[in-house]
Amino acid sequence: MNRIDKKFQELRDRGASAFMPYVCAGDPNPELTSKLFLTLEEAGADLIELGVPFSDPIADGPTVQRASERALTHNISLEQILAIVADLRPQTEIPIALMSYYNPIFRMGEEAFCKAAHEVGIDGLIVPDLPPEQAQSLLEIAPNYNLATIFMVAPTSTPERMQLIASVSTGFIYCVSVTGVTGARATWSDEVTPMVTELRKHTDKPISIGFGISTPEQTTQVAQIADGAIVASAIINAYEAHIDDEAKLLTTVRQFASELAAGVKA
Repeated sequence: MNRIDKKFQELRDRGASAFMPYVCAGDPNPELTSKLFLTLEEAGADLIELGVPFSDPIADGPTVQRASERALTHNISLEQILAIVADLRPQTEIPIALMSYYNPIFRMGEEAFCKAAHEVGIDGLIVPDLPPEQAQSLLEIAPNYNLATIFMVAPTSTPERMQLIASVSTGFIYCVSVTGVTGARATWSDEVTPMVTELRKHTDKPISIGFGISTPEQTTQVAQIADGAIVASAIINAYEAHIDDEAKLLTTVRQFASELAAGVKA
């Protein structure tokens, strides 16, 4: 079991769900990434999704795209992101799922990437543009380095596809709450509960819900039906007004993340 497995087992034993915020590595600058990590953990994060900035993030909405663009102005690379995690690991044991589009992984080489990710302390991989049918080599390599392979289920997924995704996913299954891209949304989709109910028929693996989760009330709703709530755009929206004020940015993130975590724990 890696850190992701241990965390979900611990939470299930307590009858609790996970709060999983997202950090775009390098946004608003590489030096702040570690501080954001530790601030989110202090605020109640159970796991953290670390995003690798990419120039063509097809699954991401405007907010995460802006974060990626800001990060890329610093020329941050996958190697630098792995170095950030290596520097963080002596300070925290929080589980980390790396969210990267396939191109940076392919460029480094799957074996070299998985080896490096394991060595610095990455626990799981989310590759939104790599469907399971094309992920066979990664699925063979990742377990050798104790890396969870996390795939996405969407409202449009058929029962047959849910079964396939459940069979190859480890760590947890990422449930996309809406058809579309990432982004904070004011209302809770009525597609979520039927999707999770159907997915539960095919697996007992942990299920986390993301895309559009943006308020403490919504994280409470997620916790009632799933094992984890993933929040990305809403956190970035909260700190964007304070990009040039590190102290204010971190204070804002701590307060908002604490409210989201309280919603999950409720």
